[in-house]
Amino acid sequence: MVAFGKKLKERQIQEWQGYYINYKLMKKKVKQYSQQMQVGAQDRRHVLKEFSRMLDTQIEKIVLFLLEQQGLLASRLAKLGEQRTALLEQPDISQISDLRESYRAVGQDLLKLLFFVEMNAIGIRKILKKFDKRFGYRFTDYYVTTRANHPYSQLQQVFKHVGLGAVVGAISRNLADLQDRQGSYLSIYDQPTLTVQDPVIDSIKAAVDRLTHSTNFLHFLGQHALIMQEELPTPIEEQIDDQRYNFMSLILNLANTFLYMVNTYIIVPTADNYSLSLGAAATVCGVVIGSMAVAQVFSSVYFSAWSNKSYFRPLVFSSIVLLVGNTLYALAYDFNSLAVLLIGRLFCGLGSARAVNRRYISDCVPVKIRMQASAGFVSASALGMACGPALAGLLQTRFKIYKITFNEDTLPGWVMALAWLFYLLWLWISFKEPSHESHENNVAQQVSTEAVESKLENGLTKPLLLSSEEKERDEDDDQEVDGSEEAPEESHRPATSIASAYHLLTPSVKVQLLIYFMLKYAMEILLSESSVITTYYFGWTTSSVAIFLACLGLTVLPVNIVVGSYISNMFEDRQILLASEVMVCIGILLSFHIISPYSVPQYVFSALVTFVAAEVLEGVNLSLLSRVMSSRLARGTYNGGLLSTEAGTLARVVADGTITLAGYLGESKLLNVTLLPSLFICICSIIATCFTYNSLF
Repeated sequence: MVAFGKKLKERQIQEWQGYYINYKLMKKKVKQYSQQMQVGAQDRRHVLKEFSRMLDTQIEKIVLFLLEQQGLLASRLAKLGEQRTALLEQPDISQISDLRESYRAVGQDLLKLLFFVEMNAIGIRKILKKFDKRFGYRFTDYYVTTRANHPYSQLQQVFKHVGLGAVVGAISRNLADLQDRQGSYLSIYDQPTLTVQDPVIDSIKAAVDRLTHSTNFLHFLGQHALIMQEELPTPIEEQIDDQRYNFMSLILNLANTFLYMVNTYIIVPTADNYSLSLGAAATVCGVVIGSMAVAQVFSSVYFSAWSNKSYFRPLVFSSIVLLVGNTLYALAYDFNSLAVLLIGRLFCGLGSARAVNRRYISDCVPVKIRMQASAGFVSASALGMACGPALAGLLQTRFKIYKITFNEDTLPGWVMALAWLFYLLWLWISFKEPSHESHENNVAQQVSTEAVESKLENGLTKPLLLSSEEKERDEDDDQEVDGSEEAPEESHRPATSIASAYHLLTPSVKVQLLIYFMLKYAMEILLSESSVITTYYFGWTTSSVAIFLACLGLTVLPVNIVVGSYISNMFEDRQILLASEVMVCIGILLSFHIISPYSVPQYVFSALVTFVAAEVLEGVNLSLLSRVMSSRLARGTYNGGLLSTEAGTLARVVADGTITLAGYLGESKLLNVTLLPSLFICICSIIATCFTYNSLF
């Protein structure tokens, strides 16, 4: 793979080369500072100030050039405005057409300028990350705090491109007005939905959104999937994706996601009753529900590795294992065996193919529709989460066929077994296995570079000797082997083990994973113990619990519409992140049973606050996680999606185990005992967020 330094050089607009961030120089300076500090020739304070001044100079160069180009574009637009005024007095169709093309030409030049800003913004982020990794302290925190929040911030000029909005508005308005509207006097300000869908405007809008991280519902929802993309995907990569993509295969992956989430939550309203019918305590429902997550911790890894070679075979295996698991779950009642029940749920966890579903979207869906597919993945999960308990509420019947019992406890297993059987047949008939040539090339490339990677890792203790020819080539490609962690990162090789993936985690990423663990833990405590708690305090029936859980699940999409379309465009992600954590904490505090009697309004309101805040938190958390996580974790078996899945699954395992252990103290103490760990983890995550707040940009 091509290093970032070389990629930056190749993508530069030739006539503007002198105005880009000098990434190569900055990288060399970081190396020099490291060597000087090792021999005691420099102290950290001096390095911090000198590197800050150097970065200030680079950013000032970028900003001044940006302002100059904005002025040139504004001047051209002013002249075109004069021509447009003259045409209004004496309309000429041919001249209107020429004028429209002139506006499009300005739009194309604006696109070049936006691309220039985007490349520099990426370069600044990467050099800040490199400095932090090399010196082991938060330079980014210091730099962003002192520069980004200053009233004369030049850093904000790069990341927020102040002033370009007026240019974008002028081009958009005039192109829209020059369209033939057959006598209409409507403008883009009167009815925004009537704006002309000119390809230039669409491209400009996409470029602006990337720079400001502004978002819409679809984009915000898609971020929940944490399907990471390369910073600058090439047309060649997109062409490969088109060759591997099959619409029906994508639908089958989304159907697998939906059915698995239904399978996960369909037993929640009845797990406590099922445990009681088998002679166990009601709180054993925590183990019954959590056993699926225990198996998923392991299945996520082998399914992620399997998807390097095939998508069809792991999906077939998943369907068969889930068919067997649900059948065992249903038969446990007639066998009167808690062991069979748990084995059935373990089999269901071993069939979790979410890693395959995510990898298919990441590797095989074209870039232009990948965000829609990611949103579909999250929507399927949310819909399954709501449908699972709702379906359980409908299965309130009891009958026998021969010696097999069908009741509210066993029917969820039988229904899901039948659903997986139909899915398996559909999969066998309709799925099209994509080509894995690109994956084989990646594997071969990894094998050929194992020796180099080993030397890079050993470079921390001894220098890597290069021949003069290799040194020259290394200089040209801007791939200095300096023993830093950035060298393997910039090569974009995927992590080859959990250990190597862990080494790529910066403090910011670790905090984001802690937040993800916290929100999943809080949600699992809320959902898994809901049946026991509501039965003990309020005497709710299975149908009442099912309706309550289904209503919670149905809030996912509306909440994401509000956050994705409005709130995320009004506030920074890190502001929403911290506010959401505080709201989760408030929801947990409101849930405690302190004042007697414990009322339904208190429980429902606190549960709603906790669940909705956790949903908002999940979206912004994964959005920030994809931004601060190393690009090496964008692909391969041990990718960012797998790490987040493992963190969330581990949280569910711990939460369900907590419910069962707390059950030994009695159902009267269950609520408060299980909420205490949630509160503690939530407070820890808030404190950790405050410490890394300024590095989340």
